Amino acid sequence: MDSMIDLPSGAAVPDWSREAKRRMQWYPSRSLLAAIRSYQTARGPFAGLKRRLAMERHRFWSIVTGADIPIDARIGGGLLLPHPNGIVISPAATIGVNCLLFQQVTIGATEAGTPTLGDHIDVGAGAKIVGPVTIGDRARIGANAVVTRDVPAGATVGGIPARIIGARD
Repeated sequence: MDSMIDLPSGAAVPDWSREAKRRMQWYPSRSLLAAIRSYQTARGPFAGLKRRLAMERHRFWSIVTGADIPIDARIGGGLLLPHPNGIVISPAATIGVNCLLFQQVTIGATEAGTPTLGDHIDVGAGAKIVGPVTIGDRARIGANAVVTRDVPAGATVGGIPARIIGARD
């Protein structure tokens, strides 16, 4: 399965097993993502019907999870949502492949623009990423951090406002 967003050459390969679930398995966050993926990949003569069914599944799983993730969100493959309640993603935000978002995370827009998250980003519980910021690959955002400025690749940020507190190799 290809990524849902256009990836630059040399970008990370999505780990689709992070979104996989067995049929009838109770995994609300993965069911929500499956509805989003079904809507985005609907093709063929019955695409309209497939999209309509995917929209109904999306509505149901959005209520169950308490997450506000647009059905046409620009999300790379392998997104992991261990506790999806309270997650809010702006429709114009871009999320790279193999990212991890914990509960109560907001990726929001301002008049100036929307966030762009690179690949392999870990975002702690309650973190807020707002405005036209770019989060570099393999960065980590601490719990309850408020990110309003760009974060370099491999950096760990935390606090209000977020500042660099460490780095990955």
